Amino acid sequence: MSRVLVIPDVHLKPWIFDKADKVDKSSYDDIVVLGDLVDDWGQGNNLELYRETLDRADAFGAEHNESLWCYGNHDVSYLWDAMESGYSVVARETVIEGITKLERTLEDRYKFIHKIDDVLFSHAGLAETFVLHGCGYHMKEIEDILAKVNRMGMQDLWRNSSPIWVRPQHAFIRMFRDDLFYQVVGHTPVEEPLDACGTLTLDLFSTYSDGTAYGNQKLYIIDTITRKLEEAKYEES
Repeated sequence: MSRVLVIPDVHLKPWIFDKADKVDKSSYDDIVVLGDLVDDWGQGNNLELYRETLDRADAFGAEHNESLWCYGNHDVSYLWDAMESGYSVVARETVIEGITKLERTLEDRYKFIHKIDDVLFSHAGLAETFVLHGCGYHMKEIEDILAKVNRMGMQDLWRNSSPIWVRPQHAFIRMFRDDLFYQVVGHTPVEEPLDACGTLTLDLFSTYSDGTAYGNQKLYIIDTITRKLEEAKYEES
């Protein structure tokens, strides 16, 4: 059994890592970071905030040396030089340096998808159609499928159906083997935790363009056996 503290989309809010550090450490076994460390409304020229966020992420990854991390679409957009909304030309070199440093710190803990028990963690989710098209009908074992997806690059992943882009919250999209696997994702802003289509969405720190909070800005712990979700509790100061 594993109780996982989930850190969803950060988007230049380094204080989320500080918040996570205050969670009662006896209340969870593992930490998973769902990606999208960079970019936010109106912050494209704020290089100091990009540096602060990436440095804080690196320190957190080093301190919590068993934490698992997922790439988000905003993160790899800089590595792949793929323009998208929020992409900052000014911050490009800063992000590439920061993500590359984080990759060295995390090594094999930085992937597109992680599996703990029968729960899959990724930035956006693993869709049935993506697996069929990307892996073929012959590939059946989940470990083989995840290994192949985690080796993929821009050509395979820079598309709407991929684990860094898909949005089952907006349309009926069958998620991969939803009768067996439960998925935990960020990517799509929600006001409260959303459990639908076999997928739990926890992007709760995103904001409106004026900086007003969209989600409840709470951290949660998911039990990977019971699939029960609970709000994180904090250590007494």
